[in-house]
Amino acid sequence: MKAHDGIYLDGAWRPAVGQDVIEVVNPADEQVIGRVPAGGPADVDAAVRAARTALPAWAATAPADRAARLGALRDVLAARKEEIAETVTAELGSPPPFSLAVHAAVPIAVAGSYAELAATHSFEERIGNSTVHHEPVGVVGAITPWNYPLHQIVAKAAPALAAGCTVVLKPAEDTPLVAQLFAEAVHEAGVPAGVFNLVTGLGPVAGQALAEHPGVDLVSFTGSTAVGRVIAATAGAAIKKVALELGGKSANVILPSADLARAVNVGVANVMSNSGQTCSAWTRMLVHRDRYDEAVELAATAAAKYGDRIGPLVSAKQRDRVRGYIDQGVAEGARLVTGGTGTHRERGWFVSPTVFADVTPGMTIAQEEIFGPVLSILRYEDEEDALRIANGTVYGLAGAVWAGDEAEAVAFARRMDTGQVDINGGRFNPLAPFGGYKQSGVGRELGAHGLTEYLQTKSLQF
Repeated sequence: MKAHDGIYLDGAWRPAVGQDVIEVVNPADEQVIGRVPAGGPADVDAAVRAARTALPAWAATAPADRAARLGALRDVLAARKEEIAETVTAELGSPPPFSLAVHAAVPIAVAGSYAELAATHSFEERIGNSTVHHEPVGVVGAITPWNYPLHQIVAKAAPALAAGCTVVLKPAEDTPLVAQLFAEAVHEAGVPAGVFNLVTGLGPVAGQALAEHPGVDLVSFTGSTAVGRVIAATAGAAIKKVALELGGKSANVILPSADLARAVNVGVANVMSNSGQTCSAWTRMLVHRDRYDEAVELAATAAAKYGDRIGPLVSAKQRDRVRGYIDQGVAEGARLVTGGTGTHRERGWFVSPTVFADVTPGMTIAQEEIFGPVLSILRYEDEEDALRIANGTVYGLAGAVWAGDEAEAVAFARRMDTGQVDINGGRFNPLAPFGGYKQSGVGRELGAHGLTEYLQTKSLQF
């Protein structure tokens, strides 16, 4: 798609106040593919004012009518599915099949789920002598990441619109083109002017201005825990509601009774998906000591198959960050089984699929989120040791458990301090709540639980 040279404000594309621009670069060949405005505080202020003006009428719109607009949005996105995939491939570097199957298809499904929820959710209930109303929280400031750019936009904007909120979106500066495509889809779907607004810009400038704006009632942010702390502090000063989906260091626990080959192969695929740029990736594989060497061999063989199948990392900065973690892993005594910092590519920000063995729980690569195609394999002595290791980080976003008996896996999963656990390769469910424990965030996205994040409660006593 051709980049817009303005911001989407109050139902139209308008020039940004400043003249600064952001160059969008294809990470596979390092070529500039577009330029978008680097919006600043004045642009954010104009967008928030438009959202506040549009709020009363949109909040008063019947849920069935909001559902109709979301249904139309889903249909527009579905009609532009191939264009979405091509755009994500160009600005993120995702391989085309993955862009189509995940980056395009999943947000379309999520948009459809909120079209249905807007029509069926009960926004009022009777409790004793009280009528309890669930009302829109107000203007939402949505700040989204680059790793799943359209999915994260839809996961915030769709429930906000379903709830009756208005939205100002600040997308990641690395992947703003699909955000512009989403704004086009919103316009085509007939969403009223001012209900959705888009300001492209840098996080420390436009993102910070949005988080601290007094006209924003809720800040929904997905990104690093470090930035999440800043946003939480900013919002907290104004006693403003936040929803934070932050980092992860998820454990893939393979119990002795599991089908080891399947658990390892699926686990490696999970880590390499999206070039490892997934907050919920199972980047720590925990294997019983008696089957450890076999698991390492299986993982090395599986990872080697991804050498030419995964895309680049999103930026040179991200590539260098991941390489730094690989070097640190080696320096701290982990055994590099396959991969490393080298690559046969002449251009593009690629990192080879990497597997570390002999990783101990206290190592940096076992504690910190790397956000690249890097797997750490840890051994454990017994189930209690596995649980201690699995729960032994500041994160708690996702995880996996494998066992020959499903009940055994479920019993272990119930003791994991994490927001979502896949049992024996359970499929992603776009209706299930997604979010973390501990420093992985607060609040939930997707499904009915994601909708309630954008509602506030009022009780009327009779």
